[in-house]
Amino acid sequence: MSLKVSLLKKIDSLAGAAAVRLLSAPQPKKEIPEIFKNILIIRPGGIGDAALLIPAVRALRQRFPAARITVLAERRNSAVFQLYPEIDCTLQYDHSSDLFKTIFGSYDLVIDTEQWHRLSAVVARLTSAPFSIGFATNERSRMFTHPVAYSNDDYELDSFFNLLAPLGLESFQTPERFLSLPATATAKALKLLEPIGKKQFVALFPGASIPERRWGADKFRLVAELLLAFKISTVVVGGEEDRESGNGIVAGGAGLNLAGMTSLAETAAVIDKSALLISGDSGVLHLAVGLDKPTVSLFGPGRAKKWAPRGESHIVINKGLPCSPCTTFGTTPPCRVDGQCMKEISVDEVFNAVAILLTSTGVLPSSCCKRDWIEVA
Repeated sequence: MSLKVSLLKKIDSLAGAAAVRLLSAPQPKKEIPEIFKNILIIRPGGIGDAALLIPAVRALRQRFPAARITVLAERRNSAVFQLYPEIDCTLQYDHSSDLFKTIFGSYDLVIDTEQWHRLSAVVARLTSAPFSIGFATNERSRMFTHPVAYSNDDYELDSFFNLLAPLGLESFQTPERFLSLPATATAKALKLLEPIGKKQFVALFPGASIPERRWGADKFRLVAELLLAFKISTVVVGGEEDRESGNGIVAGGAGLNLAGMTSLAETAAVIDKSALLISGDSGVLHLAVGLDKPTVSLFGPGRAKKWAPRGESHIVINKGLPCSPCTTFGTTPPCRVDGQCMKEISVDEVFNAVAILLTSTGVLPSSCCKRDWIEVA
């Protein structure tokens, strides 16, 4: 039986806080062994967290090549771990049988990558693993032999690497491309992209986990029309819930709407064939980062310091209003100014950001953009 996200959060708020106080703390451990045989990584949450965790998992695999690595994820993000084939087993946190299997498993190291909620820390403690690592953001820190500090100002990819410091992995180098695509996903993407032929295209993701992060289908449509004027097509990606928005964006022949037609791996494969991705603060954005694709990202409620992509191939548009960012540990309060932080991002700004990146690769002539139009984070 699969548990809904809302129910998991309710269980966490009611039972998680009590459990971390009632459970005994593990015995402190000073020395870390040279070898671990069975490692559990706990990663509830969304697609973005899972994608940005992969570089740390890769580093862990390099440090302990013979270890069996199991990831306990959620149904909504578990498919991300298919994009790193060196993971031995993926279980689902919100599937009761998988959860019990995890608790009664045999692990010598557990790393809980959840940032705030307590239930995952309880699971880590219940495994009785002799070594456990997790973020010390609240009383959950009692559940670990090695609690690690957490900052909302650190890039999340770096925060995940901080969890490896107790293992002696304090220096690291993130590969530019850290996600892998199954051949079947690439083949499906190529089949779906046949209607646009060999045209260059920009991928658009108009969706968001919450309404406050949506820029608006009408604005995406205007960007698509501007690109079409330069013979650049657009391809909309997303879930079934984005299908209607996608139809509006590509209406009039601006491109192709694939929303609701692809699995997560196939969505990643479509993005991989694109010139770049335009997206709000979303998990899909981090798939593009993991594929080393240029991005134009639109930030408002979310914390750009923590979640915005890094590097010259990424442009982050963030109006920096006094009330933003307002999201903390995944929770966004009701907006008192009707999402002004997203509404103030103009079509011209987004198109110009796209043009800057496309001219850098020779897809568009340099006369298409002016850098002083852009306000970046």
